[in-house]
Amino acid sequence: MKRRTRWAVAAAGTVLLTVAGGGAALAADRGHERPKPTVVLVHGALEDASAWHDVISRLQRDGYPVVAPAVPLRGLKTDSEYLASVVDSIDGPVVLAGHSYGGMLINEVGATDPDVKALVYVAAFIPRAGESAGQLNAQFPGSLLGPDTTFTRTTPDGVTDLYVKPQSFRAVFAGGTPAGEAAVAAASQRPINAAAFDDKAVRTAPSSIRSYALVATEDRAIPPAAERFMAKRAGATTVEVRSAHNVPVAHPGTVADLLEKAADSTRR
Repeated sequence: MKRRTRWAVAAAGTVLLTVAGGGAALAADRGHERPKPTVVLVHGALEDASAWHDVISRLQRDGYPVVAPAVPLRGLKTDSEYLASVVDSIDGPVVLAGHSYGGMLINEVGATDPDVKALVYVAAFIPRAGESAGQLNAQFPGSLLGPDTTFTRTTPDGVTDLYVKPQSFRAVFAGGTPAGEAAVAAASQRPINAAAFDDKAVRTAPSSIRSYALVATEDRAIPPAAERFMAKRAGATTVEVRSAHNVPVAHPGTVADLLEKAADSTRR
């Protein structure tokens, strides 16, 4: 009887030691958990980084480091080089997200920077090498961008800047947004060098980088059919939301959820 008791006590001690050891191992695993990547949010044409305001708030609340640079909007080469310099200044893994024209930029940088672990295209262009934003936008019907809805101004250094006419801005860019908010966005829009839409992508993002796409089904700037086509061709994990082109403003929660999904995938 004593032998059984001693054996039982010994066995119990072994179990306790095993559990304690397992707890230490789990704690050690948690201590070596990969840090959250920095999420870099790249705005598109006709807007600035404030378009990501509510998305940033959600990501920061959930503990993600965020950078939202001010893109020059001077052309694919200039803008890509600028974005590359931003990413180079960040330590550790990066998730790049681009809205609209911003998709052209994250594609270029993501194809060459090993710290970029995921690409997220938010109602954005996903080009292959040799393709331009203008070419991709013209492949499918549905965009309202054109001579009737846009105008240009020439800068002192001779660059032709493109704007959307204020009276057309809501229909093209911000349908579903209250008229007052759309009017403010129209008045404060950041122009883009019109020639940027003809600049051809130099690279195709490799399939080894995780890619995600958000399709705005009510988009009147980039046709939803074009967004679906590009996302499928890229093999991107895709979600759809009933939204106009300004998805980060209109549906920040949906955008933040997709970004967090992409970010979490890089930690496994």
